[in-house]
Amino acid sequence: MTQIPPSTWLATHGWQVADLSLTIASSLPCSWPGHMPYQHRIHNWFVDQPGLPDELVSPEGGYYTATLVMDEHVGTHFDAPSHRIAPSGSGLPDAGPAGDVYADQVALTDFMGPAKVLDLRHLADPAGGTPGVSRYATAADVEAFEAAHGPIEPGDIVLIRSDWDVLHYKAGEAGLAYVAWPRQGKSLGWPAPDVSFIDALADRGVRCTGSDSPSMGSVHDGAPAHFAALSRGMSFIEGLGGLAALPPVGALFAFLGLKLRGGSGAPGRAIGLVPAG
Repeated sequence: MTQIPPSTWLATHGWQVADLSLTIASSLPCSWPGHMPYQHRIHNWFVDQPGLPDELVSPEGGYYTATLVMDEHVGTHFDAPSHRIAPSGSGLPDAGPAGDVYADQVALTDFMGPAKVLDLRHLADPAGGTPGVSRYATAADVEAFEAAHGPIEPGDIVLIRSDWDVLHYKAGEAGLAYVAWPRQGKSLGWPAPDVSFIDALADRGVRCTGSDSPSMGSVHDGAPAHFAALSRGMSFIEGLGGLAALPPVGALFAFLGLKLRGGSGAPGRAIGLVPAG
């Protein structure tokens, strides 16, 4: 029997694949300022290539491999509950059972489901904005989406589309507006949900929400939204890209993060399955 390539199988069954992940590279603003910078260095090349600016060597023979050094929260990644909630029994502030849920323990099914995409691009418009301050997605935005597109239900993956990645995820100085300049108060903060937004999703049984911003916490006060969601055992997916490829309703979403034992989160690959036509 001839095996059908997956892309052909999906196409013949009416689906198109959308890549919703950021490219990670040392030239791009994929790392959180102050955390471990992303590093990708060639360890072994097919043959020695002396005399190049970055000399390629082949200490182990004819293959190519490289070494990665990176933070858990690099590029497109998820926050496990343990990212913000201290372990139960630790005696630390805000400790609770959610703090015992690490990256390798979050159910894969939490990251898969119907995508509900809220188009909130106006929140990224610098006109009238305040440098170093985020504009908020609120419960009113959830209600407006439902009035236009139907209810948000348990198992849905709710995504905030602001096109922040399109505007600012760029190489060189232009990329400083993605994370660095907002944190320094030099440019508008990325859009983020407030606690009312998180409460509205929790009331509807949503386990996972994400955005194309570098963080689901606001620039000027990131803790409340993180605590509101992660203390309930919800997870965040941050640093998504290309959400314009998804319709408001009708697509399926999936994210697969690295299975890091004891991790506070992990980078991964996000995709959307979009009905063709």
